[in-house]
Amino acid sequence: MQINTRTIKELAEDGERLDERDMDEYRDIELETNYIETTAQGSAKVSIGDTQVIVGLSADVEEPYPDQPNKGSIAVNAELAPMADREFESGPPGEEGTELARVVDRGIRESEAVDFEKLCLEKGEKVYVIFIDVHILNNDGNLLDACALAALAALKTGYLPEYDEETDSLDHDAEGTDIPMTKEPVMVTGRKINGQLLWDATREEEKAQAARLSVTATEEDKIVAMQKGGREALSHEEMSEIMDQAESQAQEIREILEQETGE
Repeated sequence: MQINTRTIKELAEDGERLDERDMDEYRDIELETNYIETTAQGSAKVSIGDTQVIVGLSADVEEPYPDQPNKGSIAVNAELAPMADREFESGPPGEEGTELARVVDRGIRESEAVDFEKLCLEKGEKVYVIFIDVHILNNDGNLLDACALAALAALKTGYLPEYDEETDSLDHDAEGTDIPMTKEPVMVTGRKINGQLLWDATREEEKAQAARLSVTATEEDKIVAMQKGGREALSHEEMSEIMDQAESQAQEIREILEQETGE
């Protein structure tokens, strides 16, 4: 049943939500690693309420970028298929899928979560590239936080396949080394509805939002990336409010990550 956005806005003004959560309360978060056991070099499934996403990793050996001859890289792709949301369209990634992939990529890259130098096999010639494929199973809001968490969990528990110099090929069934991780960037997204701040918006709440701000922070509470969205601007005070609350929100998610990855 489609909910009238006016109802959501009226509830938000009074600090209330349709599902009776507190404004700063996340839905139940479930995380399962090694979800794809046979074909992926790392994977995770994340559920936040009824939102469900899967991330799978694969690796290849390629030439490095000319300006970074001793560094490997990552590449993020997001698949938003109609089976997950009737508003998603088949075909090449649209604006929403492109933004989702870029925001997940930025959080990992800007935090230097992966030690790219350790992905180098031969300077100027061969480096590992890790492909992070995001698939949406069901969209009930807050895809950004769900996908970022799944990507991080997959990287933490994933591996690099063995490289055979003689054949210049990868053995994708042989675990070489763990992916060299240095940071754990967690993304949390605050949204403004009718002047009120809430977290972990449902799909219907997202339709009523005026603006959103996604904040990615490391375990040292260092903010490494932000992404603004929505049709309206955020004031300096509103951005500060979201950033101030992001620390505690990210910590709660990080505790789930550590519990499920055994670290």
